[in-house]
Amino acid sequence: MDALFDIRQIYLEEAVRDYARGQEILARHPNAQLIPVDNHWRIPQFFGNEGAAEEWLRIKRETLILGVRKTLTMRPNGRSADFIAPSSSNGCGMACAYCYVPRRKGYANPVTVLVNIDDITRAIIRHAGKLGWKTAPNQIDPAAWVYDLGENGDLSADALLSDNVRDLIGIFRDLPNAKGSFATKRVNRALLDYDPRGRTRVRVSLMPPEMARRLDIRTDPIDVRIAFIDELVRAGYEVHVNFSPVVVHENWQAEWRSLLHQLNDGIGAAAKAQLKAEIIMLTHNAALHEVNMRWHPRGEDWLWRPDLQENKKSEGGMINLRYRHRWKGRWLGQLRDWMAEIIPYCAIRYAF
Repeated sequence: MDALFDIRQIYLEEAVRDYARGQEILARHPNAQLIPVDNHWRIPQFFGNEGAAEEWLRIKRETLILGVRKTLTMRPNGRSADFIAPSSSNGCGMACAYCYVPRRKGYANPVTVLVNIDDITRAIIRHAGKLGWKTAPNQIDPAAWVYDLGENGDLSADALLSDNVRDLIGIFRDLPNAKGSFATKRVNRALLDYDPRGRTRVRVSLMPPEMARRLDIRTDPIDVRIAFIDELVRAGYEVHVNFSPVVVHENWQAEWRSLLHQLNDGIGAAAKAQLKAEIIMLTHNAALHEVNMRWHPRGEDWLWRPDLQENKKSEGGMINLRYRHRWKGRWLGQLRDWMAEIIPYCAIRYAF
């Protein structure tokens, strides 16, 4: 298995054993310690585990959680996708310092694989069938309804743990009015054999290599991610890029211009012909700052900039730190101008 994981403990709901996918995953790890739990979300060892910050990377590498998805709701989105599909997993094997996803399962946030994948795929197929054809283009896609498949994790990494990702990509081959979509920072060449036939969009996340080395912990290097774009396109994926997050500091302009040149030089004509981008400025918060100071304080030199940031209440009710409004628009405008100059073929689907 990829060095990202070395599974030694598996926490599992009892019902997991009743599903073929659960049985398959357990068979992959015959020597792992099995620890029964009542609910895959409520595991005392991980809830609020900021006190175990020093152990996070070990927990992510050695721990797997197996559960059964309880709800199958499609949530409207409007940014990366038209809908957020019910996830087949949550948590992540990577440890990006700015990630604000960890909440209910503790900050270490190890991967949970949800084994009732057939329920999830059937729910997506039913939902797309009821929608019919998209009648008007939008910034997400001109013709297809797009479903985000990996809101709370990285499906390229998940594919190291089970066949859930293969199954999800497989259903979209036969959905003429819909596409799947997920973002990734991991190069997993197993994806090249999944035969997506243009119906799955992979959003490759990029930031300047200097900043990625500081903040994108346990991810693949930026040059490796860029080189993977052409491979994905040849394999039949639609490939977009996420410029995410944009971290502003004293040398950020030079770093981002260099990244755009690196991208332009690193991909071929086929990738350029279909490339689009999302731009996401950094969001941070005080609670994550305090936790990061326990395990990766150097990263906070770049993330925690009260001189540049202000509080803003999120749609979910959290108080976050974002770049000051009067400056953020100016910085986004600069990045848009550089893209128009260096990668003019790459349309921007949205930016915030």
